[in-house]
Amino acid sequence: METVRGIVDHNTIRLVTPLALPEGCEIEFEPRLVVVASTPESTSPTEPLQFSEQGLRQVYAILSERYDSGFSDTAARHNEHQP
Repeated sequence: METVRGIVDHNTIRLVTPLALPEGCEIEFEPRLVVVASTPESTSPTEPLQFSEQGLRQVYAILSERYDSGFSDTAARHNEHQP
């Protein structure tokens, strides 16, 4: 069976494309949230966000960098502010 997309509207799923099933039949599904693009080029609320490999590499490069706060004992002092 093909993947079908829908939009939740007041706790009702409104299908974006028609579904070829008999009227009144019972179905079962596992909901999965689809991340959509929020760029001006994307006007469709059902268009999935596309990640470029170069963009992901830049994100991973930033995340792999170390941050030096200047405090060498931060982990040892993490409970100091607690009452």
